[in-house]
Amino acid sequence: MQIEIATLFPEMCEAVLSESILGRARAAGAITVHCHNIRDYTLDKHRRVDDKPFGGGMGMVMQAEPIYRCWQAVCEQLGTRPHTVYLSPQGTPFTQQRAAELAAMPCLFLLCGHYEGVDQRVLDRIVDEEISIGDYVLTGGELPALVLTDAVARMCSGVLPAAIAFEEESLYDGLLEYPQYTRPEIWEGEAVPEVLLSGHHLKIAQWHRAESLRVTREKRPDLYAAWQQSADAPEE
Repeated sequence: MQIEIATLFPEMCEAVLSESILGRARAAGAITVHCHNIRDYTLDKHRRVDDKPFGGGMGMVMQAEPIYRCWQAVCEQLGTRPHTVYLSPQGTPFTQQRAAELAAMPCLFLLCGHYEGVDQRVLDRIVDEEISIGDYVLTGGELPALVLTDAVARMCSGVLPAAIAFEEESLYDGLLEYPQYTRPEIWEGEAVPEVLLSGHHLKIAQWHRAESLRVTREKRPDLYAAWQQSADAPEE
């Protein structure tokens, strides 16, 4: 998996991508992530990448040319056209299912917008899809791009110790994860559920499934209802 991030703040992205699991995965070569400074592709001597919007309005708009030049340079380096995503509050809501689909692609190009947005002409020219991480507005696309990168990269081979590390987590199969416990066995008078100490793998698996269903039903009835309609739900 190769991810190319086009941003005005590459140092901000690198600070996150160089740490923890993603940092180790990059160092080991399990994933490749490059951060491209869009300002490096402007022809303006002051490295300007924005201008006032036609038709009036508050704020500034990112210009098409620097973004397009950045995208073209990446395409030339890769020798192919990457699947291009614009992180935008107008995009399709990001889900675990979409993360899995993106993880199956060889290369992604993530465009981080800023200011009042991006010249629509370059979006029409290069973008394959717009993705939103929620119904709220941020100051830029860097945080959404990092969220998407984390969600996608952790499902790539070699990033986590084994597939089960993410297959049993919340949302992977449409349900929330069961409660987790660790030492000590008793804390503040509260004991770990006895079944988890039994060593009986089948009973533990059954408890995990029952608790996953209970937690989903209580915390996310919308997800539980969707799961009941899926192929994973038991027949009545």
